[in-house]
Amino acid sequence: MTTNIHTITRHFLELDALKQVQRKSYIQGASRLENSAEHSWHLAMACWSIARSFDLTTKHGIDEGKLIKLALVHDLGEIDAGDTFLYADSRPDAHKAERDCIQRLTSHDGNGIKDLADIWEEQETGTSPETRLLKVIDRLLPFMLNIDSQGRSWQEMGVKRHQVEKAHAFIEHEFPEVHQWITEQIERAVKEGWLAE
Repeated sequence: MTTNIHTITRHFLELDALKQVQRKSYIQGASRLENSAEHSWHLAMACWSIARSFDLTTKHGIDEGKLIKLALVHDLGEIDAGDTFLYADSRPDAHKAERDCIQRLTSHDGNGIKDLADIWEEQETGTSPETRLLKVIDRLLPFMLNIDSQGRSWQEMGVKRHQVEKAHAFIEHEFPEVHQWITEQIERAVKEGWLAE
């Protein structure tokens, strides 16, 4: 591992590029789209808060440190691959470009996190309690932002109710309380005309 601050700061600039990756979700108030770095921070905070709110450390053995690391690296692959919209047809192909990006970031001389690729792979393919919670909250946050913006992204992208229900169906088994809230909000969104039937 290098201790050359110039090399380390060059790696930090590589990571900073995540701020340039635009997502399809509008921030609260719908004034602009969020970027992937903002989403990663929000995901880390939300996971940490949910773990505490539902006492998941005690009930499910959630390791908060691991959970936050998984959230922070979650979208790093998008630096090279870009963000893939949840409902896009190209979504299954995005993982190769993301893995290539993670390898590039890991092999950078200024990278001080030698298990970066392992942590990223865990959030991508793992089945640990932390990974499963991360996947729930990763779906919850853009959904919540769509509700806050009265379905703006859904409407702009032509998303239908069945697509939203399918994308969030797994949450019923993983986190019933969250799934119940999402189900109620889908009904509300359809009734208000924010989400097409």
